[in-house]
Amino acid sequence: MNIKLARQSKVLIIDDQALAKGYMKYSLEELGFDNIHYSDVVSHAMQTVRREHFDLIICSYDLKNEQDGYYLYDQLKADGDIAPSTAFVFISADTTPDIVHSIVELQPDDFLAKPFTVRELDTRLSRVLMRKKALKPIYELMERDKPEKALVALENFLSEPSNSEFFPLALRTKGELLERCGFHQQGSEFYSAILNVQAFAWAQLGLVRCLIKLDRDDDAEKLILSLAFKPDCKLAAYDLLAALQIKQHEFDDALESVVVATEVSPRNIRRHKTALDLSRIVHDYAAQFDAAKRIVKFAKNSIHDKPENYLTVARAGIDFAMTADETQTHKLIKQTTEYLRQLKSSFPKADIEDQVKVINARLMYLEDETENAKALLSQLSNDSWDSEPIEGLLDKAKAFHEVGLHEHSLHMLDAIEIRCRKNAEQGDLFMHYVEKEKIEKTAIQTSPKELNNQAVKHYEKGEIEQALTVFRQAFTVMPKNPSIALNLLQATAAEIKEFGVTANAPKLIKNCILTIENGTLNADQEQRYHNVRSFLKDVV
Repeated sequence: MNIKLARQSKVLIIDDQALAKGYMKYSLEELGFDNIHYSDVVSHAMQTVRREHFDLIICSYDLKNEQDGYYLYDQLKADGDIAPSTAFVFISADTTPDIVHSIVELQPDDFLAKPFTVRELDTRLSRVLMRKKALKPIYELMERDKPEKALVALENFLSEPSNSEFFPLALRTKGELLERCGFHQQGSEFYSAILNVQAFAWAQLGLVRCLIKLDRDDDAEKLILSLAFKPDCKLAAYDLLAALQIKQHEFDDALESVVVATEVSPRNIRRHKTALDLSRIVHDYAAQFDAAKRIVKFAKNSIHDKPENYLTVARAGIDFAMTADETQTHKLIKQTTEYLRQLKSSFPKADIEDQVKVINARLMYLEDETENAKALLSQLSNDSWDSEPIEGLLDKAKAFHEVGLHEHSLHMLDAIEIRCRKNAEQGDLFMHYVEKEKIEKTAIQTSPKELNNQAVKHYEKGEIEQALTVFRQAFTVMPKNPSIALNLLQATAAEIKEFGVTANAPKLIKNCILTIENGTLNADQEQRYHNVRSFLKDVV
């Protein structure tokens, strides 16, 4: 270790194990560091990093007392609180695949597996700190939000042969700066030139980002699909694929891409939130509930552990129950009630009384207690929708729609849409969902719970046209439900027998079959499906 460099470096150690901190202190002092600070509580560490500049942060991945190191670094990066000139190094005794994927995804400056020797620490820290020192003038310009000046400084740096040792990092930084400046055409050309020399994963991913910005979607997709099979960039590739599919409004495909990524690296809360938003747009209630449950699970004891997570999973459970059969509905009600109990236990002082009342009203509706649900909703304050949490207001709109107060529900959705456009507080996916909800709730005034029952009654009476209308409405709000799809398929077959094949029939039949083939039917439904499929095969 360069003693002068060690003496100049201000270090923060974040660890909650006394022995580990003692060994790290001894090791760093052996290497010449003397400006060493400590934190064993994540909230304190976060405040310290936001308040002071450190040249080196060494953080245990395995923090247990409060919020672990993964979420600390993830939040600091998301908030822009880690300066480019700060070296961040993870240490961990756990090297299981999901932990390694999580760490690689966050891209710290280095990762050390315990146990390690002083010599190994010396080698790794020397390399990291020398890189930071070499590029410090450029990093300082980036920290001052002067990316174009940083780009000029970087070009000068790359023109000096004496800096050749640091050219790989400098080139990667150049690509990032070109993107940050919005020079996407230059970025595309730069990354392509790098790839002509060597197929660096960072250059391939950078090229994809630029291609997407340049609306060269086909080229971007081809490159993404080739990267998805490479372990070192699989996660980033699926994230970019999802971003491209969202841009193209291919929300079903985007959800599939996000789910694949969550299976590789399950601790990323933001990715689960994206899965939640996408599943709501495509009405995949099972995926929505699963994403919400994962948020609660992985956010536990972390910086992301909040009452809102439990409210979200309760709402997702109710949304799912609205579309489920009777047996599944009872199970979902039980699970939702348990999450509400956990919420009360974990956050007894949270100011969420009205939001819980709405959830309880929706549970009452599921139990066929519509009048009691209305009475509970009438107790809610309607003074200022602007001050209510936007997800809570959306849930309230759903509740009013379910109990038959449609005009009030639509007024709320109007208020939500205006607020989203004014503040951009929830993002594009949420906005798209709200717009879709508004259109559907304007056109369909019956709740998902009642739609199928109404349609079945029409069908049993031989009222095929009325049955088809309601089944189509049910399939609009429950497109992943194989029972609904089968009922619609049968009604469509009955219409074809009576009136012949209509122009919209082939596409509708295809969508129904797709849902059925991807779902699960009971024995009776399987026989019904076989019969109707045989008939349709001959006529369509």
